[in-house]
Amino acid sequence: MLRPKIPTMPQPTGLVAPPVLAEPTGAVTPAAPTPQPVPATPAPSRLAVQLTPGTALALVGGGTAVVLVVGAVLVSMLLAVAVTAASVAVCAVVIRSLLTHR
Repeated sequence: MLRPKIPTMPQPTGLVAPPVLAEPTGAVTPAAPTPQPVPATPAPSRLAVQLTPGTALALVGGGTAVVLVVGAVLVSMLLAVAVTAASVAVCAVVIRSLLTHR
């Protein structure tokens, strides 16, 4: 059902030179010069988002407004629950007092 994915060995992406084999001779032979690596072309850079003071102030103001609105909604919901609980408690006391006097 749930099987982990085992990563495979990635293939080399750059220039790969074949290994140099050493000949078993007594004489020293100069190694062939290896080609210079071709510099990779840099990836085009993304456009950076630059925050001006006005934009930063707008973001802070917007975030503050969102926090205040969400807080007001949550407090009003909590107040509604508290008022409902108090009214149910008052109703229970009234009904209990009516039933005990009979």
